[in-house]
Amino acid sequence: MCVAGPRTQALFKNAPGVVRAVIIQFKPGWSAPLLGVAANTLTDQIVPLEDLWGRSGSDLCFELLSARRLPEVFDRLSHALALRAHQTFEPASARLARRAVRLLEGDEVRVESVAKQLGVTARHLRRAFTENVGIGPKDFARTVRLQRAVRMAAASKKDWGRIAADAGYYDQAHLIADFRELVGLTPGAFLKRPGVRSGSGDAEAVQPVLD
Repeated sequence: MCVAGPRTQALFKNAPGVVRAVIIQFKPGWSAPLLGVAANTLTDQIVPLEDLWGRSGSDLCFELLSARRLPEVFDRLSHALALRAHQTFEPASARLARRAVRLLEGDEVRVESVAKQLGVTARHLRRAFTENVGIGPKDFARTVRLQRAVRMAAASKKDWGRIAADAGYYDQAHLIADFRELVGLTPGAFLKRPGVRSGSGDAEAVQPVLD
């Protein structure tokens, strides 16, 4: 059982031979209290849960492997996470980061403006955001914008100029540049991957923040 930390670039799923897998994706700002470490210590890493939770992580892995039905897996996962939530202390910075996430997932894109709305300095916001989300607020805003473009492209005709404008890019070239940097592919090449056109599968790969 492993924890995939927040990512600065997309990670494509490729797990041949896996019979069954359960993936839990934390909303940005929630992983640090549950995992017990700052989110940025896990950025671009995949680590065994037992390295973070110790014996309880190993025990949970054994319980999940011994479960015979999917509902049992969910029950044991829910119980383990609920128990962990009651045992850990949530810093104020985590709550601040989540409030910033909501603003950045809306229409706000400027870090200074978000900080002003939350009543803190931009420097304080960047520190809290990085510790609890795993990347800085500016980079997070880029991933939000890119995910928005992917959803639009997967659900409609591929008018990249219109998609770029609607998703919040300066122009089509700006969108393509972000795609190349964060995904490693052009928008057209990405959409040709299996599962993307239906809005599933690799569409989730454009999620540099797996927090």
